[in-house]
Amino acid sequence: MASLAERCVKEIYPGLGSELELSNPHAIPHLKKVVISMGLGKALVEKKRVPAAVADLAQISGQKPVVCKARKSVSNFKLRDGYEIGCKVTLRSKRMFEFVERLIAMAIPRLRDFRGLNPRGFDGHGNYSMGLADQTVFPEINLDKMEFSQGMNITFVTSAENDAAAHLLLTRMGMPFQRPEGQDS
Repeated sequence: MASLAERCVKEIYPGLGSELELSNPHAIPHLKKVVISMGLGKALVEKKRVPAAVADLAQISGQKPVVCKARKSVSNFKLRDGYEIGCKVTLRSKRMFEFVERLIAMAIPRLRDFRGLNPRGFDGHGNYSMGLADQTVFPEINLDKMEFSQGMNITFVTSAENDAAAHLLLTRMGMPFQRPEGQDS
């Protein structure tokens, strides 16, 4: 098990249970899955973008991504049904914890002018989404072999029933959220 997974089982989940006053261990919020996706709008013009993005996402996640195709044709965007326009990967259990640990420990500290993650990225159901401008913040990406700079979306799906419990869970896991204005620590 990854060290974050062990910490979750031994420290974080029991601590959350007592803090949220939950006696049932199944009611304690936990991380279910992490979904990483890349939208490749420029892939309509440059066909090399899809395989390059798939290779980069596979290196970052340690799992082969699924290529997403357009479901509708939109003439204004010169998009036809069936065109490859993105890729995504869903991480669970061991790979999920390894990715979250690498994201928190290595990738986020490499962001330029980083002042914390936006705490308004919660969706109202206990899930958190964040975006990265490009994939070069991950040390797995070799800058010499990289063809295109591509952004990505990362969604943390939790079992929390509200945003406050999910925020508490992710904070305990080490996610560096911005502090509200005027709050010092």
